[in-house]
Amino acid sequence: MEYITFAPVASFIFAITIATSLLAFSNENLYGKMMLHPYSVYRKKYVYTLLTSGLIHKDWMHLFFNMLSYYFFAFQLEVYIGHWQFGLLYIASLILSDLPSVAKHKNDFWYNSLGASGAVSAVVFSYIMYSPMTRLMIMPLPIPIPAILFGVLYMVYCSYASRYSKDNINHDAHLFGALCGIAITIILNPKIVPIFLHQISGGVQSILH
Repeated sequence: MEYITFAPVASFIFAITIATSLLAFSNENLYGKMMLHPYSVYRKKYVYTLLTSGLIHKDWMHLFFNMLSYYFFAFQLEVYIGHWQFGLLYIASLILSDLPSVAKHKNDFWYNSLGASGAVSAVVFSYIMYSPMTRLMIMPLPIPIPAILFGVLYMVYCSYASRYSKDNINHDAHLFGALCGIAITIILNPKIVPIFLHQISGGVQSILH
């Protein structure tokens, strides 16, 4: 109940994503209708799947890791950024992060995509803009690392995986979701840039001293 009070939008998205994903696990017809098919979207068919594909997941593990990441960052981010701003960031990033995949796979009839990874990446990186020096425990690293360092490592990995990985995971959505999160956060709150840089500078100075 506490989350609903101070982060109602994040709470609603969290609940509806889990509920829809679980429903789709046992309903192949629904699963197929909600999945993103770039070949069709590029030809202006089933455009709604740019949104609905973010409400379903491949399996339990896919859902668990996306929602775990969301849980750690989304509720606090809504407090930082505001209610409607959080909703706008999430939905816009969900859609925008899939557009590069639509362009990349516009002629690949066999290709489908699903999951909230792009929007979740946007949430994580928007949070980093507000609190870059927050310490995070990232497995398998034995010590906590600053959120900004996690962000850099994440971007490098996504960029590499997008080019070379053969694991059928849509790494493009992760990468472009992260970029969307940064861009939309700055558009919504331009003053965050000097605040972000000040926190980075202060963090570096504290480490050096």
